[in-house]
Amino acid sequence: MVIWEHDHPYRRSSRDFAPYSNSTLAFCKALPKVELNAHLNGTVRDSTIKELAGALMLNGKPMSLARLVHLTQQTSPSIGECFQLFDILHSLTTDHDALRRIAREALEDFAADNVVYAELRTTPKCRPDRGITKESYMEAVLAGVDDYFASSNAEDITVRLLLSIGRGQSQQEMLDTVQLALRLRDRGVVGVDLTGNPTAGEWEDWQEALDLARDNGLKVTLEAGEMLNPEETRAMLDWGPDRLGHCCCLTPELQRLLLSSGIPLEVCLTSNVVTRSVLNLKEHEFATLYKRGHPVVLCTADSGILNTSLSREYAIAAYAFGLTDRQLLRLAMEALDFSFLDDIERISVQQRMQTVLACAGLEYSTAAEVDRSDRGSMSLPQELSTVEEEVKSRQRVSVGGERGLGRRRSWSMFGRPSSG
Repeated sequence: MVIWEHDHPYRRSSRDFAPYSNSTLAFCKALPKVELNAHLNGTVRDSTIKELAGALMLNGKPMSLARLVHLTQQTSPSIGECFQLFDILHSLTTDHDALRRIAREALEDFAADNVVYAELRTTPKCRPDRGITKESYMEAVLAGVDDYFASSNAEDITVRLLLSIGRGQSQQEMLDTVQLALRLRDRGVVGVDLTGNPTAGEWEDWQEALDLARDNGLKVTLEAGEMLNPEETRAMLDWGPDRLGHCCCLTPELQRLLLSSGIPLEVCLTSNVVTRSVLNLKEHEFATLYKRGHPVVLCTADSGILNTSLSREYAIAAYAFGLTDRQLLRLAMEALDFSFLDDIERISVQQRMQTVLACAGLEYSTAAEVDRSDRGSMSLPQELSTVEEEVKSRQRVSVGGERGLGRRRSWSMFGRPSSG
């Protein structure tokens, strides 16, 4: 688990804007979960940053995530400038050994949170001064995943990778990333995503690379609508990616287009509040989209930096939007439908999710048996700033137990060529 300094500004942030109960969090942790928006460098632990920074000082004090965040908050009044934090992080983490460690630790933390499937995304970087090419960058990430599955016979999570195209990159850099993703398809890379500072670049800058990815069978997800940009968001919707991320700044017309598109949406509640895409959760698009039956999946985006977890994101949603246990369970189980796994692999993970549920004393009906009126029954709290007493009784579930039951070697599903 990630241990934070007492002064970390995000240490209690989720409780501040959505004061969920401990019993809700325990229930959410017991659920088998699917993570579809996780930036590798954003998962970094505070302790890892301190070790990587070594004697490096920030404003006269030792480097830590807490001080990085404080610096960013003091100098970053806009969402675009919040991305300065990632520039500093990347200067520390763009190192072969660091990448290998961060990848391994990310899977450790996700598995500890009962995440059974994760799609990690990362932007391959070329740093000749450090002897790093895009290829060697990815080899380090893949080695970190190998390390996780080689340790303690870990078999409790399946992982796939997305290579990220940075909005501020040159067209050649983007095309190179897509070509690398194509070469690594038999190593666990299933797609690409568009990410980065939402104030950078224009749709025309990225479309060629995205077309190349889609035309060659890669899945594509686009991070969109983190700030209001109707022209760009409409172009993304018209292009029709396999998934979208965020989409929390929409005009009524864009909301209508999103609903009619049926494109699954990666929802990152904590990220959207912390980066000021929304002022509070009462203004978040999730409420409308969920109630209207749009496909949504809860995600963390940057679990390490934001001091959150996927269980916490479920608990936040439960409090902020009045979701029941049954609705939370359905959200968790349906999330796998929006993954980039093929049908055979998806069935395997579904079986593991059912096993985890059985160990927790929970059951989930098939889609045909689920009451589709569930989504319309949610209720929004009057105030999100006041802690409410827990009045609903729930069946207590164990968050421990034999999670390993029915597990399998997930990394072997990557199709990695065997040695020899």
